[in-house]
Amino acid sequence: MTNRRSFIGGLAVVLTAPVTLGAFARAAASPTKFDGVLPKIRQIEAKSGGRLGVACRISGTTAQFGYRENELFPMCSTFKALMTAFVLHRVDGGIEQLDRSIKVPHNAVVASSPTTKKHAGGEMTVAQLCEAAVTVSDNGAANLLLETFGGPPELTAYLRSIGDKVTRLDRIEPELNESLPGDERDTTSPLAMINTLERLAIGNSLSDKGRAQLVEWLVANKTGDDRIRAGLPKGWKCGDKTGTGERGSTNDVVVIWPSPGNPVVMAVYLTGTKQALAKRNAVIASVSRALVEAIEA
Repeated sequence: MTNRRSFIGGLAVVLTAPVTLGAFARAAASPTKFDGVLPKIRQIEAKSGGRLGVACRISGTTAQFGYRENELFPMCSTFKALMTAFVLHRVDGGIEQLDRSIKVPHNAVVASSPTTKKHAGGEMTVAQLCEAAVTVSDNGAANLLLETFGGPPELTAYLRSIGDKVTRLDRIEPELNESLPGDERDTTSPLAMINTLERLAIGNSLSDKGRAQLVEWLVANKTGDDRIRAGLPKGWKCGDKTGTGERGSTNDVVVIWPSPGNPVVMAVYLTGTKQALAKRNAVIASVSRALVEAIEA
């Protein structure tokens, strides 16, 4: 398993220099690099019993893969990566402070709130809430952070401001995990997600310090070991955010630093399956392996 702590220390050096999406060597991979992946993804989807959406890009190159990449899928907790990025954007602008303390009322402890539960009746800093929301997918922390900037509509507005015309957040936790078929609330597309994740974790939408902090939290995530991470070769570093909701919705979005190679952004969304969680996790891991095989070729 990746040593997250040692990676974070080394990565901080890389992220202190200005980075743009064009900073990596162009044409480092052929646009046909993923040509053999499509049949494998279709087979994985057929076995999953649900609808599968995939998007993957080798940053700084023309190599990209998509399957149902423009279709809408329930975000579930993958929105938390974007939410914490917005918090960091506000910190960059002097509107928010990571060391500001926020009260944690008992009624803020909703389902799946392991960290805020321990602090109920007390306080947590904005940084602690962000860390909890990303690394253990704490729902109470996410709701408290949403309150700091005016709720879901403000996050959607921020995403529009950085070029994401698709992703939208409409509700808070845990209602946003409802995942009703055809419901456009609280959705994204795999392609929109990798575009936005690339801007935030690799590009220059955040300051150098903000980007480094976002990546640190993503790398420290503890909920994704059985998903995309499970399909990565030893020595490849990654930071991810998972999402799990009703009606079989099971997701993972990730930034990968292969060794060697340009960074990779990947999003896998699954919904509408009745399979158990372990099998849904295995679906995402299988997609990861298929994409990695093409990247390594």
